[in-house]
Amino acid sequence: MKPKDTVETNPQLAQRRRDLFRAILKLESVQECERFFADLCTPAELAAMADRWTVALWLDEEVPYREIHEGTSVSTTTVTRVARTMRHGAGGYEIALDRTRKSEER
Repeated sequence: MKPKDTVETNPQLAQRRRDLFRAILKLESVQECERFFADLCTPAELAAMADRWTVALWLDEEVPYREIHEGTSVSTTTVTRVARTMRHGAGGYEIALDRTRKSEER
């Protein structure tokens, strides 16, 4: 069985991801993002990303896992996975959360 390609093992995949991220950075409004992601993602993929972001927001407020599950209907497995990524991931959640907090302070 062939191992799954990763950014570390496949430079073409890394380039395609950078191209995608550059395109996302060109979007100028929430409405443009909604249109782009509606075209790019299946409804299930978009719902999964929205769920993860909601969980990250609740975790940032130190809401207990069980309350997050009960309040969002997101599985406890997903809540745990997001929490683990927030602690040991690439730091992307923290960047977005910090900037979200700062924009809400204005």
